[in-house]
Amino acid sequence: MERILITGGCGFVGSSLAVDFVQRGCSVTVLDNLSRPGTDILLEKRILPAGIEFVHGDVRNPADLDGLAGVYDVLIECSAEASVLAGTAGRDVRYLLDVNLQGAINCFEWSRKRLVPVIFLSSSRVYPYDRLNACRYSEMETRFELEVGCPGVSSRGVQVEMPLQGIRSFYGASKLCAEFLLQEYAAQYHLPAIINRCGVIAGPWQLGKSDQGIFTYWLARHYFKHPLKYIGFGGSGKQVRDLLHVQDLSELVAFQVQCLIRDGQSYRGEVFNVGGSLQSNLSLREATEICARLTGNTLPVGSVVETRPSDIVWYVTDNGRTETVFSWKPKRSASQILEDIYRWLRDNENVMDKFFLE
Repeated sequence: MERILITGGCGFVGSSLAVDFVQRGCSVTVLDNLSRPGTDILLEKRILPAGIEFVHGDVRNPADLDGLAGVYDVLIECSAEASVLAGTAGRDVRYLLDVNLQGAINCFEWSRKRLVPVIFLSSSRVYPYDRLNACRYSEMETRFELEVGCPGVSSRGVQVEMPLQGIRSFYGASKLCAEFLLQEYAAQYHLPAIINRCGVIAGPWQLGKSDQGIFTYWLARHYFKHPLKYIGFGGSGKQVRDLLHVQDLSELVAFQVQCLIRDGQSYRGEVFNVGGSLQSNLSLREATEICARLTGNTLPVGSVVETRPSDIVWYVTDNGRTETVFSWKPKRSASQILEDIYRWLRDNENVMDKFFLE
Protein backbone atom coordinates (compact mmCIF):
# COMPACT_ATOMS: atom_id res chain seq x y z
CA MET A 1 0.00 0.00 0.00
CA GLU A 2 1.51 3.31 -1.10
CA ARG A 3 1.68 5.98 1.60
CA ILE A 4 1.06 9.47 0.21
CA LEU A 5 1.45 12.86 1.89
CA ILE A 6 -0.33 15.77 0.21
CA THR A 7 0.43 19.31 1.36
CA GLY A 8 -2.36 21.76 0.66
CA GLY A 9 -4.55 18.68 0.78
CA CYS A 10 -7.82 20.43 1.61
CA GLY A 11 -7.75 22.60 -1.51
CA PHE A 12 -9.55 21.67 -4.70
CA VAL A 13 -6.66 19.86 -6.37
CA GLY A 14 -5.18 18.40 -3.18
CA SER A 15 -8.48 17.00 -1.95
CA SER A 16 -9.33 15.60 -5.39
CA LEU A 17 -5.97 13.80 -5.55
CA ALA A 18 -6.40 12.55 -1.99
CA VAL A 19 -9.83 11.05 -2.63
CA ASP A 20 -8.60 9.45 -5.85
CA PHE A 21 -5.59 7.86 -4.14
CA VAL A 22 -7.75 6.41 -1.37
CA GLN A 23 -10.03 4.91 -3.99
CA ARG A 24 -6.92 3.31 -5.48
CA GLY A 25 -6.15 1.66 -2.15
CA CYS A 26 -3.45 4.03 -0.92
CA SER A 27 -2.94 5.40 2.57
CA VAL A 28 -3.20 9.20 2.41
CA THR A 29 -2.40 12.00 4.85
CA VAL A 30 -3.22 15.61 4.03
CA LEU A 31 -1.72 18.68 5.68
CA ASP A 32 -3.47 22.03 5.38
CA ASN A 33 -3.76 25.24 7.40
CA LEU A 34 -7.40 25.71 6.32
CA SER A 35 -6.78 29.38 5.61
CA ARG A 36 -8.43 29.42 2.20
CA PRO A 37 -12.21 29.96 2.30
CA GLY A 38 -13.96 26.66 1.67
CA THR A 39 -11.19 24.33 2.78
CA ASP A 40 -13.19 23.58 5.91
CA ILE A 41 -16.06 22.37 3.73
CA LEU A 42 -13.77 20.19 1.62
CA LEU A 43 -12.38 18.75 4.84
CA GLU A 44 -15.87 17.99 6.15
CA LYS A 45 -17.44 16.81 2.89
CA ARG A 46 -14.54 15.03 1.17
CA ILE A 47 -11.46 14.36 3.30
CA LEU A 48 -12.92 12.98 6.53
CA PRO A 49 -15.71 10.86 4.95
CA ALA A 50 -13.09 9.20 2.72
CA GLY A 51 -11.09 8.09 5.76
CA ILE A 52 -8.15 10.35 4.91
CA GLU A 53 -5.91 11.39 7.79
CA PHE A 54 -5.98 15.16 8.30
CA VAL A 55 -3.20 17.12 9.98
CA HIS A 56 -3.80 20.79 10.71
CA GLY A 57 -0.49 22.37 9.80
CA ASP A 58 1.18 25.12 7.81
CA VAL A 59 3.97 24.57 5.29
CA ARG A 60 5.41 27.92 6.37
CA ASN A 61 6.24 26.31 9.71
CA PRO A 62 8.92 23.58 9.43
CA ALA A 63 7.91 22.19 12.83
CA ASP A 64 4.48 21.29 11.46
CA LEU A 65 6.11 19.15 8.80
CA ASP A 66 8.69 17.68 11.16
CA GLY A 67 5.88 16.69 13.53
CA LEU A 68 4.34 14.33 10.99
CA ALA A 69 4.56 10.87 12.53
CA GLY A 70 4.07 8.69 9.47
CA VAL A 71 6.41 7.13 6.95
CA TYR A 72 5.67 8.16 3.38
CA ASP A 73 6.56 6.94 -0.09
CA VAL A 74 5.83 10.19 -1.99
CA LEU A 75 5.12 13.84 -1.17
CA ILE A 76 2.73 15.68 -3.49
CA GLU A 77 3.24 19.42 -2.95
CA CYS A 78 -0.05 21.17 -3.73
CA SER A 79 0.03 24.03 -1.24
CA ALA A 80 -0.22 27.44 -2.89
CA GLU A 81 -1.74 30.87 -2.84
CA ALA A 82 -2.90 30.81 -6.44
CA SER A 83 -4.15 34.33 -7.16
CA VAL A 84 -2.44 35.87 -10.18
CA LEU A 85 -3.71 39.26 -9.02
CA ALA A 86 -1.72 39.15 -5.78
CA GLY A 87 0.75 42.04 -5.76
CA THR A 88 -1.01 43.96 -8.54
CA ALA A 89 -2.61 47.37 -7.98
CA GLY A 90 -0.83 47.73 -4.66
CA ARG A 91 -2.15 44.46 -3.22
CA ASP A 92 -0.11 42.71 -0.54
CA VAL A 93 2.02 39.86 -1.86
CA ARG A 94 3.85 38.71 1.27
CA TYR A 95 1.51 35.83 2.12
CA LEU A 96 1.77 34.48 -1.43
CA LEU A 97 5.56 34.51 -1.32
CA ASP A 98 5.68 32.97 2.14
CA VAL A 99 3.43 30.08 1.11
CA ASN A 100 4.54 29.48 -2.46
CA LEU A 101 8.27 29.91 -1.97
CA GLN A 102 9.21 29.49 1.69
CA GLY A 103 6.54 26.84 2.13
CA ALA A 104 7.85 24.93 -0.86
CA ILE A 105 11.41 25.13 0.51
CA ASN A 106 10.21 23.70 3.81
CA CYS A 107 8.53 20.83 1.97
CA PHE A 108 11.68 20.11 -0.06
CA GLU A 109 13.79 20.18 3.12
CA TRP A 110 11.41 17.72 4.77
CA SER A 111 11.70 15.43 1.74
CA ARG A 112 15.49 15.78 1.64
CA LYS A 113 15.90 14.67 5.23
CA ARG A 114 13.72 11.60 4.60
CA LEU A 115 14.59 10.96 0.95
CA VAL A 116 10.90 11.05 0.08
CA PRO A 117 10.32 11.63 -3.67
CA VAL A 118 8.45 14.81 -4.61
CA ILE A 119 5.78 15.60 -7.16
CA PHE A 120 5.53 19.39 -7.34
CA LEU A 121 2.44 20.95 -8.86
CA SER A 122 3.67 24.07 -10.58
CA SER A 123 1.79 26.27 -13.02
CA SER A 124 1.65 27.37 -16.63
CA ARG A 125 1.93 30.86 -15.16
CA VAL A 126 5.71 30.40 -15.13
CA TYR A 127 5.62 31.27 -18.84
CA PRO A 128 6.01 35.05 -19.34
CA TYR A 129 2.75 36.69 -20.28
CA ASP A 130 4.46 39.63 -21.97
CA ARG A 131 6.03 37.22 -24.50
CA LEU A 132 2.76 35.33 -24.98
CA ASN A 133 0.78 38.50 -25.53
CA ALA A 134 3.40 39.75 -28.02
CA CYS A 135 2.65 36.88 -30.42
CA ARG A 136 0.41 37.70 -33.36
CA TYR A 137 -3.25 36.69 -33.09
CA SER A 138 -6.21 36.75 -35.45
CA GLU A 139 -9.55 37.85 -34.06
CA MET A 140 -12.18 35.31 -35.08
CA GLU A 141 -15.92 35.36 -34.40
CA THR A 142 -15.72 33.83 -30.92
CA ARG A 143 -12.02 33.73 -30.04
CA PHE A 144 -8.49 34.85 -30.70
CA GLU A 145 -6.40 32.34 -32.63
CA LEU A 146 -2.62 32.24 -32.77
CA GLU A 147 -1.43 33.49 -36.14
CA VAL A 148 2.34 33.81 -35.67
CA GLY A 149 4.02 32.24 -32.66
CA CYS A 150 7.38 32.89 -31.06
CA PRO A 151 10.16 30.64 -29.70
CA GLY A 152 8.49 27.81 -27.80
CA VAL A 153 4.98 28.74 -28.96
CA SER A 154 3.26 27.18 -31.95
CA SER A 155 -0.23 26.24 -33.10
CA ARG A 156 0.12 23.16 -30.87
CA GLY A 157 0.52 25.38 -27.84
CA VAL A 158 3.17 26.48 -25.38
CA GLN A 159 6.11 24.11 -24.98
CA VAL A 160 8.30 23.59 -21.90
CA GLU A 161 11.15 24.92 -24.04
CA MET A 162 9.61 28.40 -24.23
CA PRO A 163 12.22 30.96 -23.09
CA LEU A 164 11.45 32.14 -19.58
CA GLN A 165 12.80 35.69 -19.69
CA GLY A 166 9.95 38.11 -19.11
CA ILE A 167 7.16 39.05 -16.72
CA ARG A 168 4.85 36.40 -15.30
CA SER A 169 3.11 37.68 -12.08
CA PHE A 170 4.24 37.16 -8.50
CA TYR A 171 2.37 33.85 -8.49
CA GLY A 172 4.17 32.61 -11.58
CA ALA A 173 7.52 33.90 -10.34
CA SER A 174 7.11 32.15 -6.99
CA LYS A 175 6.31 28.86 -8.72
CA LEU A 176 9.27 29.20 -11.08
CA CYS A 177 11.63 29.93 -8.21
CA ALA A 178 10.36 26.84 -6.40
CA GLU A 179 10.93 24.79 -9.57
CA PHE A 180 14.55 25.94 -9.77
CA LEU A 181 15.15 25.11 -6.13
CA LEU A 182 13.61 21.66 -6.43
CA GLN A 183 15.88 20.92 -9.39
CA GLU A 184 18.86 21.84 -7.20
CA TYR A 185 17.58 19.56 -4.44
CA ALA A 186 17.22 16.79 -7.00
CA ALA A 187 20.76 17.30 -8.32
CA GLN A 188 22.61 17.97 -5.07
CA TYR A 189 20.81 15.49 -2.82
CA HIS A 190 19.73 12.85 -5.36
CA LEU A 191 16.13 13.59 -4.46
CA PRO A 192 13.69 12.01 -6.95
CA ALA A 193 11.35 14.72 -8.21
CA ILE A 194 8.84 15.49 -10.96
CA ILE A 195 7.57 18.99 -11.78
CA ASN A 196 4.15 19.37 -13.42
CA ARG A 197 3.36 22.75 -14.99
CA CYS A 198 -0.42 22.68 -14.89
CA GLY A 199 -2.75 24.81 -16.96
CA VAL A 200 -6.27 25.68 -15.80
CA ILE A 201 -7.69 22.77 -13.80
CA ALA A 202 -11.43 22.39 -13.34
CA GLY A 203 -13.99 19.93 -12.06
CA PRO A 204 -16.45 19.15 -9.26
CA TRP A 205 -15.72 20.66 -5.82
CA GLN A 206 -13.73 23.57 -7.20
CA LEU A 207 -14.57 26.78 -5.36
CA GLY A 208 -13.86 28.93 -8.38
CA LYS A 209 -13.13 32.64 -8.27
CA SER A 210 -12.46 35.20 -10.99
CA ASP A 211 -8.70 35.02 -10.46
CA GLN A 212 -8.44 31.25 -9.91
CA GLY A 213 -10.75 28.56 -11.27
CA ILE A 214 -12.22 30.81 -13.94
CA PHE A 215 -14.36 28.25 -15.81
CA THR A 216 -16.03 26.88 -12.67
CA TYR A 217 -16.59 30.46 -11.57
CA TRP A 218 -18.12 31.33 -14.96
CA LEU A 219 -20.54 28.40 -14.82
CA ALA A 220 -21.46 29.06 -11.19
CA ARG A 221 -22.24 32.71 -11.91
CA HIS A 222 -24.66 31.54 -14.61
CA TYR A 223 -26.16 28.92 -12.32
CA PHE A 224 -26.80 31.38 -9.49
CA LYS A 225 -27.69 34.24 -11.87
CA HIS A 226 -24.97 36.64 -10.78
CA PRO A 227 -23.55 39.25 -13.20
CA LEU A 228 -20.39 38.74 -15.20
CA LYS A 229 -17.93 40.90 -17.13
CA TYR A 230 -15.51 40.25 -19.94
CA ILE A 231 -12.33 41.97 -18.79
CA GLY A 232 -9.48 43.06 -21.03
CA PHE A 233 -8.35 42.59 -24.61
CA GLY A 234 -11.10 44.86 -25.86
CA GLY A 235 -13.77 43.41 -23.55
CA SER A 236 -14.95 40.89 -26.14
CA GLY A 237 -14.43 37.71 -24.11
CA LYS A 238 -12.34 36.17 -26.88
CA GLN A 239 -9.26 35.35 -24.80
CA VAL A 240 -8.54 31.59 -24.79
CA ARG A 241 -7.38 29.18 -22.11
CA ASP A 242 -7.22 25.41 -22.09
CA LEU A 243 -8.78 23.50 -19.23
CA LEU A 244 -8.01 20.11 -17.72
CA HIS A 245 -10.42 17.94 -15.75
CA VAL A 246 -9.02 17.24 -12.29
CA GLN A 247 -9.64 13.52 -12.86
CA ASP A 248 -7.35 13.60 -15.91
CA LEU A 249 -4.72 15.16 -13.66
CA SER A 250 -5.31 12.52 -10.98
CA GLU A 251 -4.75 9.72 -13.47
CA LEU A 252 -1.43 11.24 -14.52
CA VAL A 253 -0.21 11.84 -10.97
CA ALA A 254 -1.16 8.30 -9.92
CA PHE A 255 1.04 6.93 -12.70
CA GLN A 256 3.86 9.31 -11.79
CA VAL A 257 3.74 8.05 -8.19
CA GLN A 258 4.27 4.53 -9.45
CA CYS A 259 7.18 5.71 -11.60
CA LEU A 260 8.85 7.37 -8.61
CA ILE A 261 8.38 4.33 -6.40
CA ARG A 262 9.71 1.93 -9.03
CA ASP A 263 12.58 4.01 -10.38
CA GLY A 264 12.79 7.38 -8.69
CA GLN A 265 16.37 8.08 -9.69
CA SER A 266 15.26 8.38 -13.32
CA TYR A 267 13.43 11.60 -12.39
CA ARG A 268 15.58 14.48 -11.15
CA GLY A 269 13.34 17.50 -11.36
CA GLU A 270 12.31 17.06 -14.99
CA VAL A 271 9.57 19.47 -16.06
CA PHE A 272 6.37 18.29 -17.74
CA ASN A 273 3.56 20.36 -19.21
CA VAL A 274 0.12 19.22 -18.08
CA GLY A 275 -2.93 20.88 -19.62
CA GLY A 276 -6.05 20.47 -21.69
CA SER A 277 -4.08 21.14 -24.91
CA LEU A 278 -5.88 21.24 -28.26
CA GLN A 279 -8.21 18.60 -26.83
CA SER A 280 -9.90 21.01 -24.43
CA ASN A 281 -9.83 24.81 -24.66
CA LEU A 282 -12.36 27.65 -24.68
CA SER A 283 -12.69 31.37 -24.97
CA LEU A 284 -14.82 33.08 -22.36
CA ARG A 285 -17.35 33.90 -25.06
CA GLU A 286 -17.58 30.21 -25.98
CA ALA A 287 -17.82 29.29 -22.30
CA THR A 288 -20.73 31.71 -21.97
CA GLU A 289 -22.66 29.88 -24.67
CA ILE A 290 -22.10 26.49 -23.02
CA CYS A 291 -23.00 27.82 -19.57
CA ALA A 292 -26.22 29.35 -20.85
CA ARG A 293 -27.19 26.07 -22.51
CA LEU A 294 -26.45 23.98 -19.41
CA THR A 295 -28.17 26.25 -16.89
CA GLY A 296 -30.93 27.66 -19.04
CA ASN A 297 -29.88 31.10 -17.81
CA THR A 298 -28.86 33.76 -20.30
CA LEU A 299 -27.05 36.57 -18.50
CA PRO A 300 -26.09 40.03 -19.69
CA VAL A 301 -22.29 40.13 -19.70
CA GLY A 302 -20.62 43.47 -19.14
CA SER A 303 -17.42 44.63 -20.77
CA VAL A 304 -14.20 46.18 -19.49
CA VAL A 305 -11.87 47.16 -22.33
CA GLU A 306 -8.70 47.63 -20.28
CA THR A 307 -6.49 44.61 -19.70
CA ARG A 308 -5.39 43.82 -16.15
CA PRO A 309 -1.77 43.09 -15.27
CA SER A 310 -0.90 39.41 -15.75
CA ASP A 311 -3.85 38.60 -18.05
CA ILE A 312 -3.11 36.42 -21.08
CA VAL A 313 -4.78 36.66 -24.47
CA TRP A 314 -4.18 33.01 -25.45
CA TYR A 315 -2.75 30.01 -23.68
CA VAL A 316 -2.93 26.39 -24.86
CA THR A 317 -0.65 23.72 -23.41
CA ASP A 318 1.59 21.65 -25.65
CA ASN A 319 1.91 18.57 -23.45
CA GLY A 320 4.87 17.38 -25.49
CA ARG A 321 6.85 14.58 -23.83
CA THR A 322 4.33 14.23 -21.01
CA GLU A 323 2.13 12.18 -23.30
CA THR A 324 4.90 9.85 -24.45
CA VAL A 325 6.84 9.44 -21.18
CA PHE A 326 3.74 8.65 -19.11
CA SER A 327 1.45 7.23 -21.83
CA TRP A 328 -1.08 9.90 -20.88
CA LYS A 329 -3.21 12.49 -22.56
CA PRO A 330 -6.32 14.41 -21.46
CA LYS A 331 -9.51 12.48 -22.19
CA ARG A 332 -12.27 14.92 -21.32
CA SER A 333 -13.33 17.79 -23.59
CA ALA A 334 -14.13 21.30 -22.43
CA SER A 335 -17.87 20.64 -22.84
CA GLN A 336 -17.63 17.43 -20.82
CA ILE A 337 -15.79 19.25 -18.04
CA LEU A 338 -18.43 21.98 -17.80
CA GLU A 339 -21.22 19.38 -17.88
CA ASP A 340 -19.55 17.54 -14.99
CA ILE A 341 -19.27 20.77 -12.99
CA TYR A 342 -22.90 21.60 -13.73
CA ARG A 343 -24.13 18.26 -12.36
CA TRP A 344 -22.08 18.83 -9.22
CA LEU A 345 -23.46 22.36 -8.79
CA ARG A 346 -26.99 21.09 -9.19
CA ASP A 347 -26.46 18.43 -6.53
CA ASN A 348 -24.62 20.72 -4.07
CA GLU A 349 -26.11 24.17 -4.54
CA ASN A 350 -27.13 24.59 -0.90
CA VAL A 351 -23.52 24.16 0.19
CA MET A 352 -21.79 26.01 -2.60
CA ASP A 353 -23.78 29.09 -3.56
CA LYS A 354 -22.15 31.44 -1.03
CA PHE A 355 -18.71 30.96 -2.62
CA PHE A 356 -19.79 32.52 -5.88
CA LEU A 357 -20.85 35.88 -4.47
CA GLU A 358 -18.45 38.80 -4.69
